[in-house]
Amino acid sequence: MLPAVPKPSGSQRPTITIVGPGNLGGALALTLSQVGYTVSAIVVRQRSTHIRQAKALARRMGGGLVLFGKQALVSDLVWITVPDDAIALVARALALSGAWKGRIVFHSSGALSSDELAPLRAQGARVASVHPMMTFVRGEVPLMAGVAFAIEGDPAAVRVAKSIVEDLGGNPFLIKKQNKTLYHAFGSFASPLLIALLASMEQVGIAAGIQKRDLKTVIAPLLEQTLRNYLRRHAAAAFTGPLARGDVATIRRHLLAMEKLPETRRVYVSLATAAARTLPVRNSKKIERELRQ
Repeated sequence: MLPAVPKPSGSQRPTITIVGPGNLGGALALTLSQVGYTVSAIVVRQRSTHIRQAKALARRMGGGLVLFGKQALVSDLVWITVPDDAIALVARALALSGAWKGRIVFHSSGALSSDELAPLRAQGARVASVHPMMTFVRGEVPLMAGVAFAIEGDPAAVRVAKSIVEDLGGNPFLIKKQNKTLYHAFGSFASPLLIALLASMEQVGIAAGIQKRDLKTVIAPLLEQTLRNYLRRHAAAAFTGPLARGDVATIRRHLLAMEKLPETRRVYVSLATAAARTLPVRNSKKIERELRQ
């Protein structure tokens, strides 16, 4: 069960500025607007390659487009959704202008804590990191209903974050700042690294003579059932195939066949080795020896 977050004391919704309307920032702006929040400004760098999309987003929100550093931000809440390595830079720049005492500032890095916003905290802002466990790609706005949001920071900012997440239909939970990097790595296994695995899978399918256009048709039922098995049960119960059976000969044949795909073979060996050490694998010692060949 996720740890509870205290409820905010007030019910008045803050006006919100989004700084950095990329895939995440754009999706947040749209979903916040859909549940009744006023997104009063979209902030973008003057030389951003996405300034046209930012203008369109601001018009859609009924707010203004602000060029970063050109004017003070006046909303109740500023939500920074720039890449991780830019958060501290943005916080320092924002702290140089505007009155921050009592205002709320979020960032949405999964790996970094609210301490990235220390310059704004020093100016009197209440700060928090608020990260949705969701993937965001251009042209898609995922539903926030049911999405877990990891929250940590100053108590006042945490209360506001919890209220907003609940309005979005998400599930807020508290996380310790020292655990954020591992939390983010946890999510990386579920999305970007999973996509990397699927890309390796495609290379093996193509080498097996399956047409690229047919790959998803061939593999989709297996992928979908595997994910259902995992979500309904647990990893060990969803684990099947030659590793689970301890079929050393089949694994040896896999390895020999993939010698012409060395990068993909290394992925196979790494995952099979991890399986042999963490999942119910028969003949695990023999399999590990085979994988080291």
